[in-house]
Amino acid sequence: MARNHRETQFAPARLAQQHARDLIESLGRLYRTPVASLLTACVIGITLALPGGLRLLLTQLDALSYQWQDTVQASLFLNGDVDAERGQALAASLAEREDIAGTRFISREEALAEFRQLSGFGEAIDAMAGNPLPAVITLQPSPDLDADGVSALIEALGERPEVDQARLDQAWLKRLYAVLDVARRAVGLIAVLLAFAVVFIVGNTIRLDIENRREEIAIMKLLGAPDGFVRRPFLYSGFWYGFGGGLLAWLLLSICLLALSGPVERLVSLYGNDAGMAWLSWRESGFLIASGVLLGWLGSAWTVGRHLRAIEPR
Repeated sequence: MARNHRETQFAPARLAQQHARDLIESLGRLYRTPVASLLTACVIGITLALPGGLRLLLTQLDALSYQWQDTVQASLFLNGDVDAERGQALAASLAEREDIAGTRFISREEALAEFRQLSGFGEAIDAMAGNPLPAVITLQPSPDLDADGVSALIEALGERPEVDQARLDQAWLKRLYAVLDVARRAVGLIAVLLAFAVVFIVGNTIRLDIENRREEIAIMKLLGAPDGFVRRPFLYSGFWYGFGGGLLAWLLLSICLLALSGPVERLVSLYGNDAGMAWLSWRESGFLIASGVLLGWLGSAWTVGRHLRAIEPR
């Protein structure tokens, strides 16, 4: 009874030793075929880097669109019977609202002067009998409002009696959001397809390894080796393929981001935006490597389960 207790006590330690041995031995097998192992890891790394890079691109565009939303302005064209004093009072009252970040009142005279300066039709404007331009209140919606909230705000302001017409220059931003939604779905589909590709790549590599060790596996089964003992080295090989592919994907993305950081920051600065380059965070880096490990293990488990059953000792 004491012997059985000791065996039960040391069974987890013995199992941990077996796993550690198989982990190291599988890495040694890959080390003895460096070219083939490196090529497989490179293919996995490139396959993982593609959706990762597209996701970072979408993250960068999301950050830019969020800050571009702060530059969206609405214009309230006032009725002709609204004088400058009444227009200034209206602009001041609107600026006190929580859903409006700021306002600016432009009188008819100021609007005409700006148009004369920017259009280059000064002589034609001087020949006109009167001032055809209305007074305008430009306002900036609160950045806490989403697209629907901004639209509702402008619609409500357009119904005020002092306002003849309310316009919001946000159509381009809505188109950008629509494009980003389509791109997110496309990146998700691409990621799923490439995940299957990684599983097939690892599975095919493990299949070739099983065929090369077919006689060895048959002898192990003839000696009574359990299926778990035979399967474990191949599972760890898939683990190492996925781990190496994840590391290479992280390295490729880091190199690409480093090469693009300067041009992207200069481009962003031209639009008056202070959003920096979206780099890989620790969580994203860990997720990328963990995804490679999981896909490598799945590819190995799928192949080992299918092919080991077909090998029987004669």
